[in-house]
Amino acid sequence: DPGNFAANFSAGAEYGYALLWVLVFANIMASLVQYLSAKIGLVTGMSLPEAVAKRLGRKSRIAYWLQAESVAIATDLAEVIGGAIALNILFGLPLLLGAAITGLVSLLLLAVYSRRGQKIFERVIVGLLLIIPMGFFVGLFMQPPDAGELVLGLIPQIRNTDMLLLATAMLGATVMPHVVYLHSALSRDRHGKQEGKKLKNLLNATMIDVGLAMVIAGSVNIAMLLLAASALRGLPGTDKLEGIFMNLNGELSPLVGGLFGLSLLISGFASTAVGSHAGAIIMEGMIKKRVSIFTRRIVTIIPAIAIVAIGIDPTQALIISQVILSFGIPFALIPLLLISASSKIMGEQKNSMTINVILGIITLAIIVLNLALIALTVMGL
Repeated sequence: DPGNFAANFSAGAEYGYALLWVLVFANIMASLVQYLSAKIGLVTGMSLPEAVAKRLGRKSRIAYWLQAESVAIATDLAEVIGGAIALNILFGLPLLLGAAITGLVSLLLLAVYSRRGQKIFERVIVGLLLIIPMGFFVGLFMQPPDAGELVLGLIPQIRNTDMLLLATAMLGATVMPHVVYLHSALSRDRHGKQEGKKLKNLLNATMIDVGLAMVIAGSVNIAMLLLAASALRGLPGTDKLEGIFMNLNGELSPLVGGLFGLSLLISGFASTAVGSHAGAIIMEGMIKKRVSIFTRRIVTIIPAIAIVAIGIDPTQALIISQVILSFGIPFALIPLLLISASSKIMGEQKNSMTINVILGIITLAIIVLNLALIALTVMGL
């Protein structure tokens, strides 16, 4: 979504290849997490929010729902603002008008989902998303990355608070807690609760599906950072998406700049529907309330329009929204670990000890990263 654009391009333009390791590790994490989320849906016949809600009291459920809802709203915010920026750099539309248009298009996509069903909706989204990588790969062909620096970028390093902020945003934009909740529901809705040989076949297919999806998504994310590092590092104005667009036009070609703007626009349009669906799944699973996804979409557009209206830097707002996603990841991963490791819930499909250890380390690392960012921000370092 647009949060990926803001975090990855900002990281590459500011720090070159130094944060490449974040994207590599984040995509490996996301592959495991998304597989386990789908596994819970197939084995239990419940979404992750439903499985969590069964084990919490009323007050705890409401508190958990509020934090998960805030993550979904942050996602919606990023998508609307990203679409607004894209319409501004491509067609010169005012940001406020662009935000309203992005929200309207997202409602139309939701109408496709409601009237045509999940499979048609997915085909529309995938068709749109296939356009996104073109500009990045064209740009990398014109300005290839430095192989030596690329290898050095795989070595973990954090040099200052700004670098930590971008690393946290990149992590949130890749792992995306709202999609962890959503994936379990999508698997449940498509296949229902399964057992025996059919379950094993579906789990094997899911592993391949998630692996391929994350390879593709990871390649696009990495291409963003590499393009920024090879073509934009050190140039003025690259702390904003508008400046990145102008520099891509000037340093590479108007074709690459135009494809960048078009990709940003498509990501804003396509991702908004996914965020709304995730929010609906979270609400229904945690507090047993249903709100029309159209109503939800209209309500969640309001914060984005407000941010644009009061003049907050939209690129910075995108990055902060992804940091909020990172803060929400442990709240998704801890119950994911506890539920997927439980023999009472998962039966013979419970996690192996190795998976439990790996997921535990991942969760702890994200918590430490988030706490470090809070501490360094408070201390003003």
